[in-house]
Amino acid sequence: MIAYRMVAPGRAGLTEVPTPEPGPAEVRLDVLAAGVCHSDLAVLDGGAGAAWALPFTLGHEVCGRVAALGAEVEGLRVGQQVVVHAPYGCGGCPRCSRGRTNYCDHRRTLPAAGLGLGVDGGMADALVVDRHRVVDAEGLDPVVAATLTDAGLTSFHAVEGSREALSESGAIAVVIGVGGLGHLAIGILRALGGVTVVAVDTREEALDLARECGADAAVGPADAPAAVAAARGSGADVVFDFAGAQSSLDLAVSLLRTAGELVVVGSGGGSVAVSKPGVLPSGARLRLPFWGSRPELAAVVDLARGGGLTARTTAFALADADRAFDQLRRGRMVGRAVLVPGHAG
Repeated sequence: MIAYRMVAPGRAGLTEVPTPEPGPAEVRLDVLAAGVCHSDLAVLDGGAGAAWALPFTLGHEVCGRVAALGAEVEGLRVGQQVVVHAPYGCGGCPRCSRGRTNYCDHRRTLPAAGLGLGVDGGMADALVVDRHRVVDAEGLDPVVAATLTDAGLTSFHAVEGSREALSESGAIAVVIGVGGLGHLAIGILRALGGVTVVAVDTREEALDLARECGADAAVGPADAPAAVAAARGSGADVVFDFAGAQSSLDLAVSLLRTAGELVVVGSGGGSVAVSKPGVLPSGARLRLPFWGSRPELAAVVDLARGGGLTARTTAFALADADRAFDQLRRGRMVGRAVLVPGHAG
């Protein structure tokens, strides 16, 4: 089979490798779609994966069809469409036992961050995974379903953690960065109901996407304070920063209401000085969510099935993985790039 593998820092390419066979409690999936994420770029181009053993197949956003069942696997059938919960965990701590491998107690000492992030992932014709990682995804477009496993799941987890703040009457949420995750976050916020959503981005095409996803206002950074003030002069209840750059964090802090929540999802290298008193308003909460749990992935799939969540995607053939990565690297991708084995390109 063909796989897109990271072979050295800064280097990845298509390689022919043996088709894996499932062991006990494992399944083999024929990969239908695999998303391309900024985390993949951080691993490939930066130092995020410096401690991981090479080579390995990239791809942590995966939708596939069950092709073979290992011994002891129940509750799945050959031909079933599923998505994969990819965060890596020890498997034995209390959080892992509840499907919260994203917050494994031993995360700092694990050999990988997730499938495709230190161990073989889904940018390939096939993938073997533990049975407990799969979630039924029948009835969904596989290209869209793949994006739910990180772009959708991370956004859902970020929003879920702020439900209390967003339940206030007239709540305002700001989404900074309308990319692969941010545009899905807008849809998730709309599904909550009763929340005014202000989207912020520097790209006009991203602002158009924000409006398509249901944002009440979509503006550039310079116009964000006025947009929030027009909704309510006292500031935003929650600001979700999907960029995490210094400029976006500075803007996010300036938009917060007293006792508001700053949710930093992006890893753009910016920082916020935490002191009392300081730049954060009184009573502020700061959250640094990471990915999401398996039960939350099932909830995201249900939301998409019910029509409450749609994704903007651009499909590439697996053979065109280099081109997809290059477009993402150059900031030319609006929405989510997805690799499709067998796609004509």
